[in-house]
Amino acid sequence: MALLEIRHVSRRFGDLKAVDDVCLSIEAGEFFTLVGPSGCGKTTLLRLIAGFEEPDTGELLLDGQTLAGVLPEQRPVHTVFQSYALFPHMTVAENIAFPLQMAGRSPDEIRHRLQDALDLVHLADKARQLPHQLSGGQKQRVALARGLINKPRLLLLDEPLAALDAKLREQITAELIALQREVGITFIFVTHSQQEALAVSHRIAVMNAGHIEQVDAPEQVYGYPRNRFVADFIGTVNLLPVEVREAGNDRLRLLVAGVGEIVSMPAAARTGERGAFAVRPEQLDIIADGERPRLDNQFKGTVQDHLYLGDVTIYKIALPNGAVLEAMRANAAPGRARFLERGEPVQVGWRRQAGVYLRD
Repeated sequence: MALLEIRHVSRRFGDLKAVDDVCLSIEAGEFFTLVGPSGCGKTTLLRLIAGFEEPDTGELLLDGQTLAGVLPEQRPVHTVFQSYALFPHMTVAENIAFPLQMAGRSPDEIRHRLQDALDLVHLADKARQLPHQLSGGQKQRVALARGLINKPRLLLLDEPLAALDAKLREQITAELIALQREVGITFIFVTHSQQEALAVSHRIAVMNAGHIEQVDAPEQVYGYPRNRFVADFIGTVNLLPVEVREAGNDRLRLLVAGVGEIVSMPAAARTGERGAFAVRPEQLDIIADGERPRLDNQFKGTVQDHLYLGDVTIYKIALPNGAVLEAMRANAAPGRARFLERGEPVQVGWRRQAGVYLRD
């Protein structure tokens, strides 16, 4: 039995269906992420789990028991908010211990569990400091420790890294992964950042307009998106409109108007139907003059522009039909990188195993 079951849950605000017939099962010990654009319903779904909202239809079950009518403070669930929600007049230790004090635990138990929580988030030396004396990352650790100290069945994290700068977000992301692994508590993480979702999750649910578009492991969501929305939202992708020329057991032949044929891996498709071919920039090879790599798909193009990012350079390659592909090249050679010039003729190609066909 799944730890949390969400069965046909919907929540409406006036004419807006924020959550629309959502079904999910989340396992014990899982790091599960809800990801999607602003307004897709992910925070509303989190609030339904926490008990801050009640569903209009459907039900939520925790350990097989319904959550209907169970008040937020009576649920074995804790929420960590983007704003941290720390008490400014309390020390780090007092903030973390607050849930245990509210639960009427003994001073000895509070002392022991507080020390464990401080050690867990590496804040033992900050126990007597006030929140305004902490960095953003340290405040986030206090909020996490407070959420974990009463050992909830579920820890809900609502955009917890949004207020941090890029480098600190990366650091705290790594700490979150290690923390979840150590405590073994089920984390449900809400973010609009695809990179965070891919980095931390055992599974990802991609949401759009109140619906779940796909639930899968990160590598499946990224490598085998179910539809155009998922392909376009998760990471960067090239989408080419195609017509199916042949749908065989060993290959798929697709026609790109004004460019030529693509050979791809077999997929659910019918000859004559139209769809899109999705291929990631890192799956493309740029072939300059004199290079003769063996690729299943290879097309002429022209360098339109490039963006140098240090470790890689992103090139925009214009195809004869006017379509523009993004291709990634690693800057691995020693010394100064040699860039392909704007207007330079090249060929761009990829292996048959790269990319995926998406039906309209």
